[in-house]
Amino acid sequence: MSTLTDLSGKTTLVVGASRGLGRGIVASFAGGGARVVAISRSPAGFAEPANGTRTIQHEVADATAATAPASLLDRYEPDVVVLVAGATPHMRPLRQQTWETFSVNWESDVRMTFNWVREILLKPLRPGSRVVVLSSGAMLHGSPLSGGYAGAKATQRFISAYAQDEAKSAGLGITFTAVLPRFAPQTAVGRLAVQAYAARAGQSVEQYLESFVQSTGPVVTPEVAGTALVKLVTQDPGSLSLAYLLTGDGLKPLP
Repeated sequence: MSTLTDLSGKTTLVVGASRGLGRGIVASFAGGGARVVAISRSPAGFAEPANGTRTIQHEVADATAATAPASLLDRYEPDVVVLVAGATPHMRPLRQQTWETFSVNWESDVRMTFNWVREILLKPLRPGSRVVVLSSGAMLHGSPLSGGYAGAKATQRFISAYAQDEAKSAGLGITFTAVLPRFAPQTAVGRLAVQAYAARAGQSVEQYLESFVQSTGPVVTPEVAGTALVKLVTQDPGSLSLAYLLTGDGLKPLP
């Protein structure tokens, strides 16, 4: 496994950087010496690494806009692209959803992933570039209180796999990897999910989280996500799986 110093001189573009896992990923890559371009829909402040290198640059942009990927990829020529951005699902049972609420993650998360991955292949990025698509562990077993969220996240994983196949066939030398984070209660999506599923189980949030940790292990935090992704992109591409489950203990390859 390579070390954090492998990021020195590299440019990492994080799409969906202002909160949750995205914010933790920005901090870990900047701490590892990368120049980080942090993209979010609204203004946000970022703490610079303790070494004072001032490696984080913020860009305000709508990640789902069709023109955003080409413009930002041309401007920064990144070595690593991490796609984290996504909408917060409407947490209700199926019967209480409308098509508009049910499809919100298709119109945001899937659209964003499609636009960025398509542009990365068309450009294309330099050989050796790495692309990480954050999906969700919800796609493995479903998420009955979040509308079309699980299906949208499954499609993000499919897009990543399709892109890897096209990149390999065209000899582009770009590596695409999907990462599926398990429950992350410190994020906006995670907090709402915990509250909704705790209520359905007739438990307090604390009781539900305790039961979850006992059955599945530590939860994912922004810091865990950042550390795991730094390790992922500094690993030999030839040793990687197409997808990984991210737990509080780190990355686990998926078949």
